[in-house]
Amino acid sequence: MHGDEFLARDIVRHGAYVCMSRANGGSGRALAAAAVPALAARLGLRNEFSPGAAPPDSIAFLRRHGVTPAEIADADLLEAEWVVHVASERPEPVAEFCAGASRLLGRAARLRILAGVVRPKNYTGAAMQNFAYARAVAQQPGPVMPNAFLMPLSKTAAWWAKDWMERHTYFLPRYDDDGRMISQGHALAAAAGIPCLLRRTYRHTTEPAPDGAYDFLNYFECSDADLPTFHEVCGSLRDVGKNPEWRLDREGPTWHGRRVEAWAELFSE
Repeated sequence: MHGDEFLARDIVRHGAYVCMSRANGGSGRALAAAAVPALAARLGLRNEFSPGAAPPDSIAFLRRHGVTPAEIADADLLEAEWVVHVASERPEPVAEFCAGASRLLGRAARLRILAGVVRPKNYTGAAMQNFAYARAVAQQPGPVMPNAFLMPLSKTAAWWAKDWMERHTYFLPRYDDDGRMISQGHALAAAAGIPCLLRRTYRHTTEPAPDGAYDFLNYFECSDADLPTFHEVCGSLRDVGKNPEWRLDREGPTWHGRRVEAWAELFSE
């Protein structure tokens, strides 16, 4: 539907968030004993907790710190106690991990799998690349950036009905005829987070996503000291005076977790 909009549509990365909660009286001890670490090792998934160079195949463990409901009701994400993130340049490790985790955890856990892909950047050019991406913070070790936020959202039908030129205008500031800024647009509304918030977005493989799925899976990491900046950026993006694009967004729950180093640590009291 957007054939003229993209220079490239290749998928460059696959990812999934495996959101888990207890079910059928399952205990944390039983879940901790599941052979999930052996599954991850067999698939060659490297832990993101102590990153060096970005691993081609990775895994991360997140324990719930809090969750905030939003416009899209999603009980499975609202009730998720733990999230495991897996990613790869190939689809097979991600699919095999999700299927294997479902088998290993059996009826002791309820799983909600949110999956997506990374494609080449679209709303960018040389200037935006230098402004937003060249200065972006790289992933840091877990103790440095312990906070993780999973924030899924979908666009309204009105967004997808717009042509590509109009959609692109929402990412830049808007000015009146005298050069006064009318609204900041997405880029400036989020600018405070560029040097301190790790951000990652997976898109659904089809646009718009089907019912029950999200168009975008947004994820952030930050230090404790930068939590105020994270909330400031979220507030700016949700302010339709600053960012008119938000009128066309529908949020799922914001899930706040803390990064932990190992599978078993998810379930420690």
